[in-house]
Amino acid sequence: MKIATILPYKENYSNKNAGAVSLWVSDFMKYSSYKKNVTVFGHTFDRSYLTKNYFNINLQSINSKIFSSTKEYSNNIIKHLTKNYFDIVEIHNRPIMVYSFVKKIDSKIILYLHNDPKTMKGSKTKNEKLFLLEKVDKIIFISEWIKKQFFSNLKFNEHHKTEVIYHSIDPIKKLSKKKKQIVFVGKLNEAKGYDLFCKSVDKVLKKYDDWKAFSIGGEKRLQEYYKNKKQINLGILDNKKVLNIFKESEIAVIPSRWDEPFGRTALESTSRGCATIISNRGGLTETTDDAIVLKNLDSNNIVKELIKLIKNKNLRKKLQISGLKNLKHILKLNSAKIDYMRSTLFPFSNFNTNGGKLRILNIYNLAQKLNHRIYNLSLGKKFTNGFIRNGHDVIEISDRDYIRQQKSLNIFNFREKFNSYLINTVKNYNPDLITFGHTNNLDLDLLSILKKINRNMIISQWNEDPMMNTSIEAKENVNKIKNFLPQIDHTFVTTNPKVTAFAKNNFNNIHYFITPVDKSIECFDVYNLNPQKDLFYAISHGVNRGSLKSGKIDSRLKILQTLIKKLNGIKLDFYGINGREPIWGNDFYSALLNVKMGLNLSRGKPTKHYSSNRIASLMGNGLLTFIDEKVEMDSFFSKNEIIFYKNIDDLASKIKFYSKNDRERIKIAKNGKKKYFKRFNEIATTKYIVDVSTGKINNLYN
Repeated sequence: MKIATILPYKENYSNKNAGAVSLWVSDFMKYSSYKKNVTVFGHTFDRSYLTKNYFNINLQSINSKIFSSTKEYSNNIIKHLTKNYFDIVEIHNRPIMVYSFVKKIDSKIILYLHNDPKTMKGSKTKNEKLFLLEKVDKIIFISEWIKKQFFSNLKFNEHHKTEVIYHSIDPIKKLSKKKKQIVFVGKLNEAKGYDLFCKSVDKVLKKYDDWKAFSIGGEKRLQEYYKNKKQINLGILDNKKVLNIFKESEIAVIPSRWDEPFGRTALESTSRGCATIISNRGGLTETTDDAIVLKNLDSNNIVKELIKLIKNKNLRKKLQISGLKNLKHILKLNSAKIDYMRSTLFPFSNFNTNGGKLRILNIYNLAQKLNHRIYNLSLGKKFTNGFIRNGHDVIEISDRDYIRQQKSLNIFNFREKFNSYLINTVKNYNPDLITFGHTNNLDLDLLSILKKINRNMIISQWNEDPMMNTSIEAKENVNKIKNFLPQIDHTFVTTNPKVTAFAKNNFNNIHYFITPVDKSIECFDVYNLNPQKDLFYAISHGVNRGSLKSGKIDSRLKILQTLIKKLNGIKLDFYGINGREPIWGNDFYSALLNVKMGLNLSRGKPTKHYSSNRIASLMGNGLLTFIDEKVEMDSFFSKNEIIFYKNIDDLASKIKFYSKNDRERIKIAKNGKKKYFKRFNEIATTKYIVDVSTGKINNLYN
């Protein structure tokens, strides 16, 4: 696995002046299983690089007021990445770079956020954050505080693509001999509380002659603060020297005024057995559980705590030992966590534990309430059959039936019961893949919990309803799909995504599929029978309702009424129209087997590749099938396999022709069934869903 690590522009990757991001990158390289395959990209003047695998990007537009150095930096790296493929590109602390990278490279992208995302270009607004969640493969926050800032203006506070991984450090085994010195490390400015440190230690050093103080750091616009003569500024030192000073010092003070994204200095000081005083700003309190946290940030309180530690040697020693022994963020452990996170981006690239066979949890409506009258139309059932025939193991959960049964028992917390049932099933079964379709009983919080049980688990949803932009109903269907997207890896729909509301948002994980046929369901060859009627069509009036609905407004009814008038002499078998009830289950098949031809007329305006699931019932059982040419099914079928019509007159004419020409009808119907079963059977379709979900292929039809 090749990994490209992208530092922020101007981040110093040298031994002496390394920034926090550079230290993160170089530290975690130490124990990584992939360290030999990592290339670090940056722009550093000092040639004493932290690691040998560093690639320096030279720029022409430095200090230019016309050209953007950051843009040139990004473009130069992209040029390199397009010539030399990397499996993963890790972008550190520059969310704005994601926008150009996702357009031009095919690698997996991990974004590391080291600062408050609300202050950085590309992650300030709600839409920018949603864009990042959609486009990148992982977002890593270096503290819970940064994560909280990221989700602050979103409707959810968890997402399966996000994790928190802290700055970390190697532990030391024992406490070193200490010198009576107080240390400050950081930029020498008021944001870091340097002025408070100077004022506080001045008072303390005047009182305790045998103590001294050191400040380590620099500031371009350094403001001179009054310092006690026993406070010495050592300037900027490399990280190893800083750690050694912490190792031999009694006390460290980190009095930051600004919201520290994490506060690496506090981690370093406590890890080296230094009694540490910190403010409670930002993520500082996440660095250690063994520091004195200032309740009020002012010099008086700092002086108070310093004197307490100086006078009470036992307290000071206790803090030093506990900080050293109870190190909260250990480099080797968190390095393994990062490597594991990287490997999850390719969860099935080396899937050998069960010969590539998965455990699949398939959640859909088994329709027990409807006495299984939609068994022949159920996509969930066909998916289960296909998964099993591909060698996978499947557990089915009928969410609607479970909840209905709970309600029948007068159980009021039925939703909690279902959530508990699903969570415990996932814990026990540990599925590799969860698929679900057409459910209102899952939500983002529940899906987030499931993801936390197994971060490697993939969740895919499917929906067979129309998704075009031409009707209110279709737009509602799109919104239902969108509601799940923050926690969903892949979505499969029966409308070509390019002509849906998803298209303008460029959702790369929305995939098209055609309703599959199943050899155990579409099992008849009407072309070999002697049907007595000419044309079949059925409107459902709603699967759950199952009967005529008075006052129903359906554009298809008007088309059908016009068609009926043009088909004198044609024996029609229409259901759900003119007072004739819809037909289901075995009655549906009994009627279907006595008709030569079927009309595939779906809801809404004819839209690219969208068809109701009846197309599988018609073509799969050997009926000659008619479909509007504007549906563009000629992408999959030829005129020798299905009949395309231009308008209602053309449709009526072709119905009349084929009703009298059995030889041609039988030939085309037979070809249509053969093609449908070859390309879109339950085994091929579920293999496609599994392969897309597990990252083996992108898509076939988009």
